[in-house]
Amino acid sequence: MRAYAAPSTQALRGWQRRALVKYLTAAPRDFLAVATPGSGKTTFALRIAGELLSEGVVERVTVVVPTEHLKIQWAQAAQRIGLALDPKFSNSSAQNSDEYHGVVVTYAQVASHPGRHRVRTENRKTLVIFDEIHHGGDAKSWGEAIREAFDDATRRLSLTGTPFRSDDSPIPFVNYELGPDGLKHSQADHVYGYSDALADGVVRPVVFLAYSGESRWRDSAGEEHAARLGEPLTAEQTARAWKTALNPVGEWMPAVIAAADRRLQQKRQHVPDAGGMIIASDQTAARAYAKLLTEITGEAPTVVLSDDPGSSDRISQFSAGTSRWLVAVRMVSEGVDVPRLSVGVYATSASTPLFFAQAIGRFVRSRRAGETASIFLPSVPNLLLLASQMEAQRNHVLGKPHRESQGDEWDDEALEDANKTKDEASDMDRGYEMLGADAELDQVIFDGSSFGTATPAGSEEEADYLGIPGLLDATQMRDLLSRRQEEQLGRRSRVAAGESAAGEGQTAVATPTTTHGQLRDLRRELNALVTLAHHRTGKPHGWIHNELRRICGGPVVAAANSEQIAARIEAVRTLRG
Repeated sequence: MRAYAAPSTQALRGWQRRALVKYLTAAPRDFLAVATPGSGKTTFALRIAGELLSEGVVERVTVVVPTEHLKIQWAQAAQRIGLALDPKFSNSSAQNSDEYHGVVVTYAQVASHPGRHRVRTENRKTLVIFDEIHHGGDAKSWGEAIREAFDDATRRLSLTGTPFRSDDSPIPFVNYELGPDGLKHSQADHVYGYSDALADGVVRPVVFLAYSGESRWRDSAGEEHAARLGEPLTAEQTARAWKTALNPVGEWMPAVIAAADRRLQQKRQHVPDAGGMIIASDQTAARAYAKLLTEITGEAPTVVLSDDPGSSDRISQFSAGTSRWLVAVRMVSEGVDVPRLSVGVYATSASTPLFFAQAIGRFVRSRRAGETASIFLPSVPNLLLLASQMEAQRNHVLGKPHRESQGDEWDDEALEDANKTKDEASDMDRGYEMLGADAELDQVIFDGSSFGTATPAGSEEEADYLGIPGLLDATQMRDLLSRRQEEQLGRRSRVAAGESAAGEGQTAVATPTTTHGQLRDLRRELNALVTLAHHRTGKPHGWIHNELRRICGGPVVAAANSEQIAARIEAVRTLRG
């Protein structure tokens, strides 16, 4: 077999060095590293592989990944440090060439013939690296297969940025311990969360721009309906309003894509190669969004529909180039490693915490100080809650399925289906007729704080937020958003005062306020008061919001109802530092 000598000058980040020392000191058979997307899990794992090969602890390396593109990505990363991994290894091969130190295979590939991979693992002392191990669950075919194939491996290194599933199927080779709640929680050997990486400057902070708007559709009985994204709705109303907004032939998506492109162009004034990506629900929608992008920007985007032949080359070419936009089907977004991505459009109905974290992880890899990622998404309570909890650290819990959302679940079968090269029929037009949807920038979420805006797409006030400078640190970003909100409130107050003066002597006509309008106005008032409290106490906006939640209870502002927000408005008036 080809000899390997670990490079002595390979640079590691702080968390990678700490995890490497912990691993080499303990020399465990199984090790789980949880590190936020974009923090460098691949580099860490390959360093361990190199050390074990150099010391003769193992003779071969097998890397198991979710998608075909990741096979190429891992092989290229390994090549940069002198490790030769075969990304073209197939189940029909009895063995691979001795010119390689190992192979890269997919979970689906192992599941189709676990016995063959078991024989390979038994014949040579093998280190198995599981990339995004959360895809393996004992009750799922992939989990059963990797347990059968790699149960006799000399060493197993499991990696994930999101150690939780949308079900409670245990993940192979992961240790679970009983928690105080009586449920079993996954136990990582080393954890490097998003908040840690943010503090170290390893990842970018994220600004979420949430768009609402009224959606209108006609059901199969011919009855017309209307609902506004962000309002309290039934699950069916939310699904219909959400799907109508995402319709490529409506008004909402063109408005949001145009806004996202304006934001990208602004960022490219400071970071010339900054890129954007739209995450679509299916191939039909992806093609339609690509057409919209071409019409709006005058530049055809790169389109990656699935792991079909040529997709890896297209991703690599986009990553190395300077073109503006990439469009990908939702499940392909995991594993798309393009550091220059900094603007995203979340145009999918998937809403599990796992998928959301993986999708947003495509945009957070930091390249220089001050870069901030901008994500455009529908103003749906479940997504707003996830956006507000970006820094939360989760573990996989057994006995309590993670099924809070009505969206699609992230599981082995869904990913396997997304990897198929066949075209998928869109379900956007089944069962009802979409009539249209308008777009409105509802709120901006940053660092757990919500800044209410309620500005129509294409308005001057929307431009205030789309024109945020491309290079700001977290404190500068928070202060700027607060100032923008205060300026907008001031303008609206002056307009209201002028209208009131002009109408003196006339009979006032009461205008009914919609539920959305009430929530919008209450959010705006609360955030303005929080800004005043920030200046009065010196406490960060996020701290004040958390203190109000502690006092009054309830979820984050993005998901709170009018009574909960009103209670916080009363509480913030007497808040002390």
